Amino acid sequence: LRRGQEALSPRDLRRLLQDMQQVADAALSDVEGGRHALALMDWYAKADAAVRKDFWLLAIEQFGPDAKALQAARERYDQAGSDVERSEAEMALRRALISSRTRLLQRFAQPQGGMEFLVNMRAELLALPKVEQRYVALDAELEHLFSSWFDVALLELRSLNWDSPASLLEKLIQYEAVHDIRSWADLKNRLDSDRRCYGFFHPRMPNVPLIFVEVALLDKLAGSMAPLLDEAAAAADLAKANTAIFYSISNTQTGLKGVSFGDSLIKHVVETLTQEFPKLKQFATLSPIPGLRSWLGKHGDAALAELDEKQKAALEQAAGGSDAAHLLAALDDPAALKDRSPVRAAAMFCAARYLGRETAKGRPLDAVARFHLGNGARVERLNWAADLSSKGLKQSMGLMVNYLYDLKRLDKHRGLLAQGKIPVSSEIESLCKG
Repeated sequence: LRRGQEALSPRDLRRLLQDMQQVADAALSDVEGGRHALALMDWYAKADAAVRKDFWLLAIEQFGPDAKALQAARERYDQAGSDVERSEAEMALRRALISSRTRLLQRFAQPQGGMEFLVNMRAELLALPKVEQRYVALDAELEHLFSSWFDVALLELRSLNWDSPASLLEKLIQYEAVHDIRSWADLKNRLDSDRRCYGFFHPRMPNVPLIFVEVALLDKLAGSMAPLLDEAAAAADLAKANTAIFYSISNTQTGLKGVSFGDSLIKHVVETLTQEFPKLKQFATLSPIPGLRSWLGKHGDAALAELDEKQKAALEQAAGGSDAAHLLAALDDPAALKDRSPVRAAAMFCAARYLGRETAKGRPLDAVARFHLGNGARVERLNWAADLSSKGLKQSMGLMVNYLYDLKRLDKHRGLLAQGKIPVSSEIESLCKG
């Protein structure tokens, strides 16, 4: 077992291996295996990072598939003649592919807190430098198991409000990833009568929202975060509400990377809102554009070169130059720029091109755009000076975007995206043309 790089002594490595083998022992009942798993989880919680790596390597090297059995099953499958033989060979191959590591991880998932233990362990694996390739097999197996364990059919959609347990509300503050929750008063405002908050929960992690969305109920598309986060503002009149704005969606578990349930969350929330508020006709987001400034710094010159000579001259006069560097320098205070400012016009043109035209391998460049467009939304409207927080200015010069979920055209929009065409509104299309 020992090759000179392990943190544990040979004796402790052997003892750890024996403990892991007890957890994975197929001869033990799931209850008994789970009891051994719980003891090993307690040991793991006290182990430092180096010792945990020993645990991971043992799981990879000592609990893999039986290579000989796998080879025999493959040969049997390849040589199968009749349909019956092929079916039997396929089942044998499936059994051979199930490693003792799979059983080890399944046993860890059984005790109270076991599922969260595995999710947190994968988060540790994902935090390792990419050069650490020794642990890829364990990461891949966890992701594969999570894809079935966290299937949306097994998740529960819950409405969260000010009367929810304080421990749960604290998690909203902790995990909010888009617009930081600054205080309990801020959170209370986001859970007011004209708001809704929904989260997906797993039965084995009942006190942790896996993902949650914050919704504002309004009478029109939202164009700025300030009114939504204004704690002194009166609640909107629900009798007039015809629009649901999804203004924050936060994934809470790094260890569930690659397991997608955000699209299902949107669908379930739309169904729930429609039942409670039949007058709702419009479902949209007010979303950040996290990659805009970075893209503009790298590719803005090429985009600005497509402006006509009159537009370039106006930008040069207003910003001191018609290149991306001068444009970015002139965008330090977007709220001060008037509607007809050449700087504002150039920034809107670039943002529209970034969201509505630019792709990589047929997919939108922006991560948030990929999520919503992949769900069937379209790029609806750009909003100037919509997020003047330091984060909003740093990411996108204060710009935000509405993605519209037109329930009758979701499949059409997905089809366009599959062809490498980004679905956009006529307003965005016009901005793209300059």
